[in-house]
Amino acid sequence: MKAKPIYGLMAEFESPEQILAAAQKTHDAGYKRIDAFTPIPVEGLAEAIGFDWTSLPIVVFLGGLFGGLSGFGMCYYANVISFPLDIGGKPLNSWPAWIPITFELTILGGALAATFGMLAMNGLPSPYHPVFNVQRFALASTDRFFLCIKARDKKFDAAQTRTFLETLQPHGVFEIED
Repeated sequence: MKAKPIYGLMAEFESPEQILAAAQKTHDAGYKRIDAFTPIPVEGLAEAIGFDWTSLPIVVFLGGLFGGLSGFGMCYYANVISFPLDIGGKPLNSWPAWIPITFELTILGGALAATFGMLAMNGLPSPYHPVFNVQRFALASTDRFFLCIKARDKKFDAAQTRTFLETLQPHGVFEIED
């Protein structure tokens, strides 16, 4: 019978201080694919697990740029190429009149890029996650703190990673089935 692949190993801690120290030690040990689950915000935890930046601002900028250029392009096409009207000797490319639509489509493009970029980067919607296979993980929303090292980490070795997690003195170490 074929063994189920594992998603990673998860350690359970009882306090924010414990998980913060464990996350820092884990990151310092060279693990890069780390995730933490806590019932409350823990200041400094994101930095401790190595989360330093996201590409979402670039996606939002490109969405806003595309929206603004498309708004300006629509106005240009309608007023200069498709249906040019010479009214009072004004130039066909009278761009100051197009600023409101360009601005509004810039905001719309940036907002849509932010929304869908955030959903895509977070892997949402995701009604199932492998960590739900660990029974004690239900306590992550009440009073326990969990640190997960994913199996796709380059340094991950099931036996060595379990030994490492046990040196952090957790309440327990659990294997997460994928």
